Amino acid sequence: MSDQRNTLLAIVLAVAILFAFQTFYVNPKAEKEKARQQALSEQTGTPGREPSAPSRGGPRADRPGAPGAAPGASPSIPTAPATPRLSSVTPEAPGPGGRERLRAERLRSTSRVRIDSPRLNGSISLTGGRVDDLTLVDYRQDIDAKNGQIRLFSPPGSDFPYFVQFGWAPSERKVKVPGPDTPWRADIKTLTPSRPVKLSWDNGEGLRFTRTYALDEYYMFTVTQRVENRSKSSLTLYPYGFISRTGTPETLGYFILHEGPLGVFNGTLKEIDYDDLRDSGKIVQNTQGGWIGITDKYWLAALVPDQKQSVETRFVHSATNDNEKDQKYQVDYRGPGLTVRPGTNAEVESHFFAGAKEVKLLDAYADYEFAGFPLGLKDPELRRLKVQRLDLAIDFGWYFFLTKPFFYALAYFHDLLGNFGLAILLLTVLVKILFFPLANKSYRAMSKMKILQPEMVKIKERFKDDKTRINQEMMELYKREKANPAAGCAPMIIQIPVFFSLYKVLFVSIEMRHAPFYGWIHDLSARDPTTIFNLFGLIPFTPPDFLLLGAWPLIMGLSMFLQMRLNPQPADPIQAKIFMFMPIMFTILLAPFPAGLVIYWAWNNVLSMAQQWVIMKRSGALPSKKKKTTSPSKSKART
Repeated sequence: MSDQRNTLLAIVLAVAILFAFQTFYVNPKAEKEKARQQALSEQTGTPGREPSAPSRGGPRADRPGAPGAAPGASPSIPTAPATPRLSSVTPEAPGPGGRERLRAERLRSTSRVRIDSPRLNGSISLTGGRVDDLTLVDYRQDIDAKNGQIRLFSPPGSDFPYFVQFGWAPSERKVKVPGPDTPWRADIKTLTPSRPVKLSWDNGEGLRFTRTYALDEYYMFTVTQRVENRSKSSLTLYPYGFISRTGTPETLGYFILHEGPLGVFNGTLKEIDYDDLRDSGKIVQNTQGGWIGITDKYWLAALVPDQKQSVETRFVHSATNDNEKDQKYQVDYRGPGLTVRPGTNAEVESHFFAGAKEVKLLDAYADYEFAGFPLGLKDPELRRLKVQRLDLAIDFGWYFFLTKPFFYALAYFHDLLGNFGLAILLLTVLVKILFFPLANKSYRAMSKMKILQPEMVKIKERFKDDKTRINQEMMELYKREKANPAAGCAPMIIQIPVFFSLYKVLFVSIEMRHAPFYGWIHDLSARDPTTIFNLFGLIPFTPPDFLLLGAWPLIMGLSMFLQMRLNPQPADPIQAKIFMFMPIMFTILLAPFPAGLVIYWAWNNVLSMAQQWVIMKRSGALPSKKKKTTSPSKSKART
């Protein structure tokens, strides 16, 4: 039984470590973040701060047109402009109302083109031609529908700017190109999926620039930049795009989730933590295809250059002081130079994504296939882009070969049943069927161990002062009866990878966010909100976090207790105590986990009990009222 004991201890220790990390590190940080989100909710509407990108005010030597820039040198991408504060409203005005007034005033201070689509609302600033105002129509800050929609982008000058900018960098400083303060003219007042908006600007020196924004019915923008050369000299221009975010977001702090700058370069995902970028200052790499962006848990802003061109990409950080609010982060790319001769024009098309990280949508943009089967949406217009591994923006982890099929199975069952909770129950049945032969073998072994238990007790009583002899007799008994004491752990071991894979799916996929079950479970991705310590809401008392022991964790613990009663009881008193306390310990350990995960474990226990009971009944391992069960060795002796 030592192998069984060691396996159980390893499982308990692994879950205990995860629970300790969740309870003493993640949960306090998440609670702090939740309070901060409430304070900022009217300003940003997203988890964490929704700031903007890096830039120092004033001219820089590496900015086109900056004093000291070497003529003819390969130009660098401009960083985000300084974000001037409004004199009429103090950005530090107390409460979210002050921040919201500041943001609204910044939006009113510039002429704008409205964005109106089924999934996005917002506006494009005609000053600079940047997209700096976006709200996600379909998502709210929490389950309460009255709370505001998720606000992704905010303009420069607001409390936490976050925006996208495109432009041209000239090879010569004297060439006037559009900048952050350029006054563009628009041909229409509203951008919709069926009607692009065309911005235009003339530099007065023979160059006419146009920038066309088009938007699909989801979250992908197409940006077409065009320059017409009516002057008498040739010039070389480099197209660029950048995402700018100001302020260091307080990430959720989960070790299984990346939040911050990331991208796919030459087919390889690269993730950069905010702290690492602050230490390095700038990270440069070249790539053909791929993308670069900034991610939160559920939201993504990503630049998608022409997938057939080689571009230079950068992660950049800058700051004027140590204040977290003034830390600036930028991700950008610069395309190859385009030479525009007199009387000709040049055009470049790129894209950017700004919205929710919906699995099927990102797979469709990436034209992703799993095991030869295309996934994602069937819209051919989406699949046209073929963005290199955009699906990796969702952190399915190292075990994506389990987590992603689990997600698609849950999504399919959800389409059939209309509820993700029912989908989890059906997926559990599917997993049980898949591992049915192995579980049967394990339960047969457990039945045999239960039948042998009286013999094992007699051996221990006979040689109680000789542990070596006890072990020898036990091994002889196992060998004679062809019993494997470790085989009974197989169901638990099988359950662990399924448990963690489902945990990952519930945690990272936005489709599980605010997904209801029945009764009191309104969000399968959050913990059971009830607790036994206020009689499940009957007593007007809100216990502290460590006393939030909900109904589903208790159901799971009871199912585990009943399942343990079917197992052979260890002869070793230490192991018996471990078995006795395991249901209690797992009930407490799993209480903070997503409700969907606890429901899965409880349902899995019920199915396992049914399967185990049938096998043990057929093998004679269950006690009978009419006839006392005898061990196989005694039966053979009588024969």
